[in-house]
Amino acid sequence: MKLSVVIPTLDEATGLATTLASLPETSEVIVSDGGSHDATRAIAEQFGVRVVTGARGRASQMNRGAREAEGEILLFLHADCALHSSCFKAMSEALSDPRVVGGSFRMQIRDAGVRLKIIAFASNLRARFLKTPYGDQALFVRWTAFESVGGFPEIPFMEDIAFVRSLLRIGRLSMVKLPVTTSARHWRHLGPVRTTLLNWSAVVLYSLGVPAESLAPLYHRLRRGGNGTTSEASPP
Repeated sequence: MKLSVVIPTLDEATGLATTLASLPETSEVIVSDGGSHDATRAIAEQFGVRVVTGARGRASQMNRGAREAEGEILLFLHADCALHSSCFKAMSEALSDPRVVGGSFRMQIRDAGVRLKIIAFASNLRARFLKTPYGDQALFVRWTAFESVGGFPEIPFMEDIAFVRSLLRIGRLSMVKLPVTTSARHWRHLGPVRTTLLNWSAVVLYSLGVPAESLAPLYHRLRRGGNGTTSEASPP
């Protein structure tokens, strides 16, 4: 099975090279850029990967990249995440079960202290037992399943959770034991505890029916901490 990796980017020059270097040489890689003003696209081109550009928005960027993909397996990878060297073999083994439509990896946080290690452990438990992995756990899916559910819903927030729920309606998800290593930057601005509580609160409200369009501005305002500083972190 051919693997296509889709990476949505917006000003990701700092860590993109590490992410691209972790990918299998045999995979097709598509960087879907939302209008970067730094060296993101130049770095992608240096690695010889395809770059597609368009309007900003993680869901629309991932859908745009998927439409350009030729692989039977789609892997959606955040620009600050690095894969284990055996990832493709593990995905292929998971998808050898025809009931499995997709899955995710075990989260590992780079340069994590005790609190972040606990957060990663809790995230992995949630993903395994509640079948709700987030986008930073590197979601992979059969192309046929992606097409069947209509891709990511193009909402400003919670697109990964909505996508996973759609997949669970048509098949099973597998959590691969190999790690995907993500940056600790998502927890720096507010700190591990406040960031995690904010994320959980947003997920609960969304699960209770609060529209993503209503949650997104409030979430991002709280992530800025009310001081006008733009947080590097992205939604769950």
